[in-house]
Amino acid sequence: MTNIVLQVSSAIQQKIKMHYQTSLIERKAPGVIFAAKLADTAITAYKSGKVMFQGAGAQREAARWSTGATTTTSKITNTKGDKLPENFATFSVIGSDETGTGDYFGPVTVAAVYVPADKIALVQELGVKDSKQLTDEYMRKVAPDLMKVCPHSILTLRNDKYNAIQARGYSQGKIKALLHNQALKHVLTKIAPDKPDYILIDQFAERGIYYNHIKNEKQIIRENVLFSTKAENLHVAVATASILARYAFLKEMDHLAEIVGFPIQKGASGKVDEMAAKIWLKHGEETLKSMTKWHFANTEKARKLLQKKKG
Repeated sequence: MTNIVLQVSSAIQQKIKMHYQTSLIERKAPGVIFAAKLADTAITAYKSGKVMFQGAGAQREAARWSTGATTTTSKITNTKGDKLPENFATFSVIGSDETGTGDYFGPVTVAAVYVPADKIALVQELGVKDSKQLTDEYMRKVAPDLMKVCPHSILTLRNDKYNAIQARGYSQGKIKALLHNQALKHVLTKIAPDKPDYILIDQFAERGIYYNHIKNEKQIIRENVLFSTKAENLHVAVATASILARYAFLKEMDHLAEIVGFPIQKGASGKVDEMAAKIWLKHGEETLKSMTKWHFANTEKARKLLQKKKG
């Protein structure tokens, strides 16, 4: 599936509208000037000057108007997991993703988001793309708008609870699977009686392992569930989920920064060890433990740094 976006002048937009006059459809969405639907292509024009072409014929139709226009093309490549239906990016999908699992400080956050087919263009216009291509500040900006237009569930597992669950023998994979299943249940309840065409989970475990993790749950979401790596490139629902999960993670990191009085280092690098030792020395072990994934190797590294400071 290829999505092509052209940045054109208002004069060219009018020419495009006239060309597809007999195929125009009504699309009530913020910023949309007009939309057209061909047998194999959806065309949406925005006040910003962007014209989006989606579907099997996107490249053919965009080529008619690409002279002198700025073009953005996104293609899906190098993914592993389930084989997706043709034109999957145009379906109504619940996507789910998580963040924070590799960070010593901060929570694990999981988000599930429903993007119906008729909102795909709107969500893209709001700025959704692979969250790894977006800055934290940009995600802070776009997330509130996305939350207004898309049914969603965001789960934040803070580290006091994370440490307690992990101490009972739960792996990170099991913790993530439980959170994904719960978030999906929440979104399905919100949109009922509507149902998505598919559910796409950004794959962190093989299907069998994922369902083994949640086998004791009372309600297990299985219907039309697909798994794929790099799923944020496969459907805007997962890209949106990735942004909302990151947004929730950043909000919690802001809260931790207020507790200690300075911005919290992300990741699990040597800088994180130094910050952990600083917090340990100033605020004590319990405070540090409450805001970190205590089983990470960073804890022992911070302990050694603390001993040096005291020595």
